[in-house]
Amino acid sequence: MSWPARLLYGSLWIAGRLPLSVLHALGAALGGVSWWIGGTARRIAERNLSLVLTQKSAESRQRLGREALVETGKALAETAKIWGNRPDTALALVREVRGQALFDAALAAGRGLIVAAPHLGCWELLNYWLAAHTPLAILYRAPRLAAMEPLLRKARGALPVEQVRAEGAGVRTLYRRLGAGGVVGILPDQRPRHGEGVPAPFFGVPAQTMVLLPRLAERTGASVLFSFVERLPRGAGYRLHFLPAPAGVADADLEVACAALNRGVEDCVRLAFAQYQWTYKRFPAELSLPTAP
Repeated sequence: MSWPARLLYGSLWIAGRLPLSVLHALGAALGGVSWWIGGTARRIAERNLSLVLTQKSAESRQRLGREALVETGKALAETAKIWGNRPDTALALVREVRGQALFDAALAAGRGLIVAAPHLGCWELLNYWLAAHTPLAILYRAPRLAAMEPLLRKARGALPVEQVRAEGAGVRTLYRRLGAGGVVGILPDQRPRHGEGVPAPFFGVPAQTMVLLPRLAERTGASVLFSFVERLPRGAGYRLHFLPAPAGVADADLEVACAALNRGVEDCVRLAFAQYQWTYKRFPAELSLPTAP
């Protein structure tokens, strides 16, 4: 790693010694300040929520927007607890697993499993949990700052995980993994590059949606589950969820499949709405905002 990456990793290790409740309190304060001063994160969150929550009042959307930035601050702070500790220390923070029977049954079926993990809650902890239970490959997009990639690979590789870049050779690796009955983790709400997705409704709003996951499911016959790790109040730990994929996620018609994919993300988000990454530019810039009631 470069020296800035080493410095950041060392800082994460030091901060990781703090209790989770303290880290979440610090993160909540950071998110609150971010909301108060305005800026890009607040503007994106407000726009996203104005598009998807047209039935809510402006006051309700403002409240949810502030909660979303507070949760985003917690997500940043808790990274120190996950990446700055031994995996078993981080995994001990998982207090409950809901839907594990779905996961166990998918593994037992032996026809491959795609775990769709939205940008919701603590997805880095989900990587650890999956890797502790089965050999795992995860798809990732290289960071814009190339010097940070070795840090990401080191942190996510604390348990044996095959980290696959989102490029041609990496995609072929995923096909091989699934064809051999393996498990693959994908962020299903990653906005695809230009020309690599199709528009599909997300909370009723058209959003460019990846086609890779539906194609993998359709061509390999692998099972698909949705999963996320919910952040519990006051630093009490985490609750892990597995949810079944909506019908149609492996349909040969990509518009049908991508609509089902987004419904699966919605099912997860509704369980922990403010913990979704509403600061992410999911929708096209040309979409106009509705008039506030």
